[in-house]
Amino acid sequence: MNFLAALLATSLPLLAQGAITWEHDLASAQKRALKERKPLFVDVWAEWCPPCQHLKNNVFPTPEAQKALSGYVPVSLMTETKDRRPIPENMKVAAQFKVEAYPTLLILDGQGKELKRQIGAFRTSADLGAWLARK
Repeated sequence: MNFLAALLATSLPLLAQGAITWEHDLASAQKRALKERKPLFVDVWAEWCPPCQHLKNNVFPTPEAQKALSGYVPVSLMTETKDRRPIPENMKVAAQFKVEAYPTLLILDGQGKELKRQIGAFRTSADLGAWLARK
């Protein structure tokens, strides 16, 4: 019972603030960004990439990251599976933005113009928040 209580206690803040909704298609995300008048936060990653997994499992789910990302339309574009099979549609986006390493994090305006880029994972959600706060 203590485990359940602890799980609820840690989950309620996320439920209360509403977890962000990730898009998985750049075109749909751009439409949403224009509608919501927000920039896009694009995570270009590969399933086999340990730093990418760190972001997915340890940084993005935190309350701090959720808060920092709330001002963006977040987009998750996995380009390769664990066995390195390419995902063609997402590989096209990676090529379009000249992604050469994983993860690559992009800030785009609603038209798809790149405003900012980070190559490599953030260690903590505070690091992510600080990067997003910098103009």
